Amino acid sequence: MPPRKDTDASANVPAFYGAELRFKREAAGLTLERLAEGSFRGIPFLSQIERGERRMPFDLAKHVDERLGTDGFFQRRCEDARKARQEGHAEYFADVAEMEQFAESVEDWAPMIVPGLLQTPAYARVIVRAAMPRASVDEVEKKVAARVKRGDLFQRETPPELWVILDESVMRRRVLPPEGMAELLEHIAEVAKRTRSILQIVPETTAAHPFMMGMTRTMTFADAPPVIYTESLHSGQLIDYPPLVKQYRTSYDLLRAAALPPEVSLTMVEDAAEDYRNDKSRY
Repeated sequence: MPPRKDTDASANVPAFYGAELRFKREAAGLTLERLAEGSFRGIPFLSQIERGERRMPFDLAKHVDERLGTDGFFQRRCEDARKARQEGHAEYFADVAEMEQFAESVEDWAPMIVPGLLQTPAYARVIVRAAMPRASVDEVEKKVAARVKRGDLFQRETPPELWVILDESVMRRRVLPPEGMAELLEHIAEVAKRTRSILQIVPETTAAHPFMMGMTRTMTFADAPPVIYTESLHSGQLIDYPPLVKQYRTSYDLLRAAALPPEVSLTMVEDAAEDYRNDKSRY
């Protein structure tokens, strides 16, 4: 067996947090498997926290404090580790940005704007500026860079399975000049084809459907229960309560049924991109 590589606790706050967890666990004579028992988290999840690669959720911090007898240390330091991982994201979104790096699947519903994972820099810049009209150029560019960087996960050999459902109005809303809108829609279509993702469009003629209000995302993991994320203008909420997660996932299934088939939807996006390229008045 190769020698264990210890985490450099001086690298950053999450690394320090993870190194302390490993120290306390080993001092208590517990394996990762023993520590994970009753936490609803897998061994790989805990191992990644110990290596400083993943944040510890508050419910897990409480479990660890109880098992290790650490007098609330990990619960108190949870917030520090979370803030250290914001990296240009809104505070309420930092956890979501981290989680998507480890997700097996991501299912987005976007009724108003293109999801962050599929945004181009130009589109992200307009959206950020609209939400933060008084922000400095540096603040805006920091958030744009953080948002665009999230798309790097599609460069991996095994990216998460992506399923995106867009309202048709997202394509029609001229957030950018025609050339920019064409670039955005071409990017969405290219990502969908390259990653074999599922893309669906809910036509504007649909009278009623689940999720008529607000952006919603579902993420599933190999080593943790699924979570739901909902977002409004200046806030977001992570939901992990199993019965409520189940309700959201059922509603998403109904939304899939209300949307157009993937092949038809992809053609719509490509046709809209071409129309913008030709600057047709339809869009």
